[in-house]
Parts: sequence; C-alpha cells; structure tokens
Amino acid sequence: MQTELLKADDAGFARAGEILRAGGLVGMPTETVYGLAGNALDGSVAKKIYAAKGRPSDNPLIVHIAAFSSLAKLVKAVPPAAEKLARAFWPGPLTMILPKAACIPDEVSAGLPTVAVRFPSHPAAQGVIKAAGLPLAAPSANLSGRPSPTTAQHVLHDLSGKIEAVLDGGPCGVGVESTVITLATPVPRLLRPGGITLEALRDVLGEVDMDDAVLHPLKAGVRVSSPGMKYKHYSPKANVVILDGTDAQYRAYVNAHAAPHVMALCYDGDADGLQVPALCYGNLSDERTLAHDLFDALREVDARGAETVYARCPSPEGVGLAVYNRLMRAAGFEVIHLGE
Repeated sequence: MQTELLKADDAGFARAGEILRAGGLVGMPTETVYGLAGNALDGSVAKKIYAAKGRPSDNPLIVHIAAFSSLAKLVKAVPPAAEKLARAFWPGPLTMILPKAACIPDEVSAGLPTVAVRFPSHPAAQGVIKAAGLPLAAPSANLSGRPSPTTAQHVLHDLSGKIEAVLDGGPCGVGVESTVITLATPVPRLLRPGGITLEALRDVLGEVDMDDAVLHPLKAGVRVSSPGMKYKHYSPKANVVILDGTDAQYRAYVNAHAAPHVMALCYDGDADGLQVPALCYGNLSDERTLAHDLFDALREVDARGAETVYARCPSPEGVGLAVYNRLMRAAGFEVIHLGE
C-alpha cells in the first residue's frame, strides 16, 4: 500500500480519523514517541498493529484517550488513586493499568484482565483521537524491538508501505515512552519508567513499588504486563555494550578496543581523547536531554554503519532511570563494570 504523509492540521486530523474509523492504521505523534494508532475497540485492528510492527501478540497495547471522562468507559472502575494521578499528570506521559471493561478486546490487552490507558498531551495526538471519535491503541510506531521513533521520518523508515498514513507533528518532546504504573495490585507498582519519575508518583500516591523488571531481565515464565518489559528491546542492529565507570575508565576501555565499525555513545564532552567515532546524546547533568536524544542516537549508530557501540552508563535516578532502563534493554543487559 502507499503510505500517506499527513500534516498536523484540521485536514490531516480529519483524514486520519477517516482512516481509523475504517479500520486502518495511522502513525501519530505524541509527546513521548510516535504511536501506531488503530481502533482500540476492534480486535482485528489490534492484529493489524501486531503484524505491521512484527510485534509478539503477548505484549499488551496502550489505549489513548483525549478526555479523562473516557477512562470510565474502558475500565471496571476508576479508583481514587487513578483520579489523583490524572489530576497530577494528565494529559501527559503517564499510563495507568486497571482492570478492563468488557469493551476492550483480548487482542488489545494480550489476554490480560487489565488495560493500559493514557491521555497524551500532544495537541496532534488529541486532534487525531477526537477526529476518529474512538479510543486508539497505539504502541510505538516502529518495527518491534528497534529504537522507538521520535520523528515522522523514523516511522516512514520502518513502516512505509505497511500502514495507511503517518501524521507529521514534528519531533517528540520527551523522547522515551510513557511511564507505566499498575493500579491493579495491592500496592501501585512502577512497570516502566519514563518522563514521570518514581519520585513524582510517590509524591502523589505515597507508597509505590518498583517492579524488578525495571532494572533486571524479566524472570523466566513471568508474563509481560506492560509494554517495554521484554528482555531485548529498543535495540539498533549494532551490538550495544554498556560501560559502567568513570570518564577516564570509559575512555581507556573504548580506546583499548578501538577497531573499524566501533563507536562510542557518550555524554557531551566525553568525545575528547576517544580514538573511535563518538556520538554524544546529551548532558550528564540534564537527564531530560539524554531521554530526548537517546532513540535518535540509537538509530544514528546504524545509519553510520556501526557494528559495536560502547555506551556510557547513566545514573538510574529521576528521569535517568528511564534512560538506564532503555539502554539496558537495547544492550540485552550486557554491562561491563570497569575497575572491578
């Protein structure tokens, strides 16, 4: 099929809505990453999303809405914790998991009794949802396992000819996927870190646990309850290896392993003294720049033909936890602790 490129204006929203109501798929911008949107109330459309992405059907999809009032139609009940989180963070990069209503197909929830829902703040995402008149299932609009897309061009690179349209709303602001918290457990639990930090969640709710899979590989036999919990994810074609150590240790290790098709993925200022091509993806003192530029950088290493990439290990604190989580999965948890 020919993939249409739509502008983020009223005509573009109307065309996207028409495609979505007809059961088609549209790549749309959100404040986090571009999503691959389809009718969340139609299980056959969910199957199209999985097929276009090459995504395993045991990985649940996030449903996107354009008003808080829509949440009650998609879940069995809206608990006080959900209302508190919505007041604090919606619209915005937060996904809540709750027991699902009967209208949510099993294909969308991956057979789970819960559904993941968020209310994006990006005006183009809201425009598309409103024009469609439907809640939209929208995982990241990339080939499964690859770095998530933060521009319309990334979506076209991965999915052109596989989906009906992409709406170009410019680059995404946050750069990593939404924070995911489940409210379907006795104590709320962070399943995927993002732009809304664990500390911010605790400020609103008090006690919030963090799932072990945020920092470690998912244990064998454990079912995925949120997107982004798979062992290998967000990965470029190049082999990513995380180096945990000081600036000097990082440079020494990279230089000792300099070779053709080796690159460094590092912070601003780290490139000095490196004997391999370096790609800087943000400032160590500004975690949000690292989050914003990470997926662009992971796509760029492939564009430059790298086969091995040595990445600086970010601090797993604040928004840095989201960067750490994504890099760990991009590397398949391959970490070398320098100086040990």
